[in-house]
Amino acid sequence: MATRTRRVGLAHGGEDLLSAAVTPLACPTSAQRAARRASAVTLWFFRPFMTHVFLSSLVRRLAPCAASSAPLVPRAAAAPSTCSTLSDPARRRGTTGAAALLLACAALSCTAPAQARVKAKHPSVNVSTVLPASVMTGLARAHVPLSNISVVVEKVGDRTPIVALNAGKPMMPASTMKLVTTYSGLSILGPDYRWRTSAYADGNLDANGILHGNLYIQGTGDPKLVPEELIDLVQKIRKAGINGIDGALVLDKRYFDPSTRDLPPFDDDATAPYNVGPDPLLYAFKSLSFTLTPSPDGSVAVDVVPALAQLQIDNQLHATGGPCRGELPTPAVTPQQNGMVSASFSGDYPERCGPRTLNVAVLDHSAFFAGGFLALWEQNGGTFTGATREGPVPVEARLIATHQGPVLSDIVRDINKFSNNTMARNLFLTIGAVTSKPPATPEKSAAAIEAFLQKSGLNMEYLSLDNGSGLSRDEHITALSLADLLQAANASPVAQVFVDSLPVAGVDGTMRNRLTTQPVGGNAHIKTGTLRDVRAIAGYVASADGTSYIVVSIINDPHSEAARAAHDALLEWVYQGPSQPMQEVAEEPRAKPRKNPHKRSQH
Repeated sequence: MATRTRRVGLAHGGEDLLSAAVTPLACPTSAQRAARRASAVTLWFFRPFMTHVFLSSLVRRLAPCAASSAPLVPRAAAAPSTCSTLSDPARRRGTTGAAALLLACAALSCTAPAQARVKAKHPSVNVSTVLPASVMTGLARAHVPLSNISVVVEKVGDRTPIVALNAGKPMMPASTMKLVTTYSGLSILGPDYRWRTSAYADGNLDANGILHGNLYIQGTGDPKLVPEELIDLVQKIRKAGINGIDGALVLDKRYFDPSTRDLPPFDDDATAPYNVGPDPLLYAFKSLSFTLTPSPDGSVAVDVVPALAQLQIDNQLHATGGPCRGELPTPAVTPQQNGMVSASFSGDYPERCGPRTLNVAVLDHSAFFAGGFLALWEQNGGTFTGATREGPVPVEARLIATHQGPVLSDIVRDINKFSNNTMARNLFLTIGAVTSKPPATPEKSAAAIEAFLQKSGLNMEYLSLDNGSGLSRDEHITALSLADLLQAANASPVAQVFVDSLPVAGVDGTMRNRLTTQPVGGNAHIKTGTLRDVRAIAGYVASADGTSYIVVSIINDPHSEAARAAHDALLEWVYQGPSQPMQEVAEEPRAKPRKNPHKRSQH
């Protein structure tokens, strides 16, 4: 059997100190292992210089050998479980390649397939590795200790880390958790999945097109049911011959469990759009966009999108001279006794501020949807004299019209590019509703995602899902698990859609204002994550030498907001090629496993 000699480098990027004869076609036999005992002793001598994460990663990630009780056969005739070897002599690894493979097969005597392995309850990932000097400088300036940052850098297609610091430590990922939700959603539901919003009616329709009965709207959680989409349903109802409704407008919201709706806000900013929770009839993200436009005559125009049938604007603003500084006027939104809602503006508005837009989350989901639907209904000539309420569609009601929302691939793009929490939470619950019976609950969704990941070979012991958006203190994941997911996504049928959904550094989304003048701009697809005390990045970097890398870094620290420069430096270092001098650091032992809770707090 032919052999070849491979030069093997050490974990810290030093000189090649070991020559190992590697059999590329099969796991070593017992005779071969005995013949190589001297090499194994030499390898053991150098083992203290290798990173523990490399050794554990090797066992976890390399294609498994055949069971030790089965006869070893050449790769050409073997089942898929034969020992994997390196096929590209030029492939660079940040830690050892062939020597570690020899260690894995010789010392472990060829492990069983990964799916059959029994995982230790508390696997050890104590890492000794290095960070680039520019990253260390950024962390030092931000006063972030190394114990509060996790980093993984890998080549795409090579799941052995080049850099791995605190890689197995459970961290709050902020919005990088959306990568788990969107990749799972694309894989489980399919990129072409569409949500359906349907209209039903009971009662009779007279010759004038007046419905003497109720109109029912049934939602399934469309994350992007905005005016441009909902108008399609309104027009289809009109085309069905209904010109007016003298019954009730009934909203069927059974697709999501009531416990998932109208949740308390994540923080004390209850009117912030990012705090809007999920809903089966989510309309325009339950937020109003007020655009204030000053004029030289001293007036200030106030325009609002979307229109709500019950909304009235009380505009007492006055355009003034002087500099544009301080906080701009915000509306006081107040429900009236007659069912109307008043948005009142008052005070001075500096003309030099020019047009400005304020986004405000108002009302509850049902009132917001009903107001938006009826505004579009009346704009299209429809009449309505009844009341609105929630309730189920009766069995005897007849289907009038159905609107299909945008395809999931478009939804995922919006979620990841702009880090839309509400859309992510609706997608998260939809996964649970589709894979199990409605109504959706966070528990159903988490179980469905975890089952998919495990089936895909991504056994994320430390994954903890709450709402799937990252807007939670109860969601946790390790940097190594996120790197595993990015590897799997890049090799999956949804790779193109998934990668294209990530913000491009210096170009668009949440990365549009970062690294705009650096070479890495335009060459990195990076999902960002930000909470108080949390900053994270995760995605792909196409380096200057044509190699693609996976980069994950999560900071959980009170000074994380000041550490953006450290993350930018990491991305730029990877773009230039992970070969620049680095400083050695030591990682603390990983914490005990954090199990996925069955009971999930409401923030």
